[in-house]
Amino acid sequence: MPDIIQLLPDSVANQIAAGEVVQRPASAVKELIENAIDAGADKIQLILKDAGKALIQVIDNGCGMSLTDARMCFERHATSKIRKAEDLFAIRTMGFRGEAMASIAAIAQVELKSRRHEDELGTCICIEGSEVIKQEPCSANTGTSISIKNLFYNTPARRNFLKSNPVEMRHIIDEFQRVALANPGVFLTMHHDGQEVYHLPAASLKQRIIHLLGNNYNQRLVPVEEDTTIIRLNGYVGKPEFARKTRGEQFFFVNNRFIKDAYLNHAVLTAFEELLPEDAYPLYVLFIDIDPSKIDINVHPTKTEIKYQDEKAIYAIIRSAVKRSLGKYNITPTLDFDQENSIGHLITQKPFEEIVQPTIAFNPDFNPFAAEKRPAREFPFLRDSGSPQQAIPKNWDTLYEIARRDENLQHEMHEQQSTSVNDQEISKSSEKQFFQVHNRFILSQIKSGFMLIHQQWAHERILYERYLQQLQNHSGVSQQSLFPQSVTLNSADFELLRELLPDIRALGFDIREFGKNTVVVEGIPADINNANEHELLEHLLEGFKNNLAILKLDKRDNLARSLARNAAIKTGVKLSMEEMNQLIDQLFACQMPNLALNGKPVITTFTLNELAERFEK
Repeated sequence: MPDIIQLLPDSVANQIAAGEVVQRPASAVKELIENAIDAGADKIQLILKDAGKALIQVIDNGCGMSLTDARMCFERHATSKIRKAEDLFAIRTMGFRGEAMASIAAIAQVELKSRRHEDELGTCICIEGSEVIKQEPCSANTGTSISIKNLFYNTPARRNFLKSNPVEMRHIIDEFQRVALANPGVFLTMHHDGQEVYHLPAASLKQRIIHLLGNNYNQRLVPVEEDTTIIRLNGYVGKPEFARKTRGEQFFFVNNRFIKDAYLNHAVLTAFEELLPEDAYPLYVLFIDIDPSKIDINVHPTKTEIKYQDEKAIYAIIRSAVKRSLGKYNITPTLDFDQENSIGHLITQKPFEEIVQPTIAFNPDFNPFAAEKRPAREFPFLRDSGSPQQAIPKNWDTLYEIARRDENLQHEMHEQQSTSVNDQEISKSSEKQFFQVHNRFILSQIKSGFMLIHQQWAHERILYERYLQQLQNHSGVSQQSLFPQSVTLNSADFELLRELLPDIRALGFDIREFGKNTVVVEGIPADINNANEHELLEHLLEGFKNNLAILKLDKRDNLARSLARNAAIKTGVKLSMEEMNQLIDQLFACQMPNLALNGKPVITTFTLNELAERFEK
């Protein structure tokens, strides 16, 4: 029997490795930008077409590469970051495996142009499917420019698994934001299909957060700083009142590398104990600087997981530092934009000789029981006793006859109206009797006993089925605003809104795009009253992202759930008898009246036998 185990060709091995390294366009963007950071660049441009499927181009002004290095970088396990195995525990760079460029070249058409500072000519290399098509000298700017065209062109099955452009664009924005936050001193720009998405000048960390997430975040940030022998911790956490229902704005960086760590995330959430409800997640951007020899970053293909030597100590430091910063914030709110460490110097130092002992002044003759002499109040109709009185006009009492007559007439009409209203209420209440318990539940009497209805969950079910029908029939009714409101979102939310815009309009929203990351809301669904357009859109998108992460719902189902939860009557709202009657009638007209959106029952019934048993115990 012949041997059956064979060594795979490099091209096949690279395509297999690409499955781990390059999962989607966002993975290639991450690898290229991190390489530019490692090359010492302080200016990086990212250019995209068709959400990275047609083109990903990264241009930097880093150190550049020689002819040999430019050709060698496409070989497997070729890297400039490490030389021996011990270097794995002294890594400060982003990359170190030497797999990214070889994997990308195996599944795309790649063009590289690079020139070092000391060279007059640069190098141009074109590779398709791991095969070098062209290699020649060329004129090039200092640094490196890499273009990736037609990603997964030779693996159509992988290309078919890519999502829509807005979804892939959101993943790219996530990766771009992480690199931008980790390197606030680097000038970064992003262009997509000819439009500028981000323009981030070099700035402080606080300014970089505000440039990425929005100007309103200036009021939300609380600085965190702690320096110990184990780690050095710095960054910002968000104020509790601005917590969101999704985990999207939570960033941990270890030695400037973005990581995902549920254990350290729990440390931050524990510091916010009793400040947040259970389903709220705070904003944080925290940087941990630690000795590389005390961590192992080579435990995950995407390098987003790390093992620590002393994990419990790091947990305790993060928890206490965040808690202490929140305590400081309660003493002095930090609103200074330019100052990085704006909490400090709580007590101004004063020379000892300038301190003056306070004095107390009092009246030794004060008697609290002495009668207080108050000046007589003057009234316009009182005169001095010495002044002559004016004559009282005759028939003065006739002035009040008209007032008395009108008052009696109004009183009689009011009595008639009140009696008629009371009669109607008595007749209605004789038919159906509802009681609101603690402004939370509606109690209704039935033949076998009574039932309790959760008013918020009931209204959510009603709105959910109504919105689903509107999405299917495109029948949402819009209530036009007197003054259209412009709403500015961050780039990720704006891309999500563009993806959902046809369905959002079907619900009754009248929205149009208005410049960079901005939309104008000219109308909202007619059954939503007294809503702030910005908050309504923000909560709608937050609920959509939260449902997407937890339930993996269909897009329309997810959108209907999110809007129903935001527009429903909340617990604590007092309802009139007519409103309770209407709510119950609409609930029992639903297809599934007894099932809330969270899967729990909306209605609970209590029979007379159950009540009798409770009293007989």
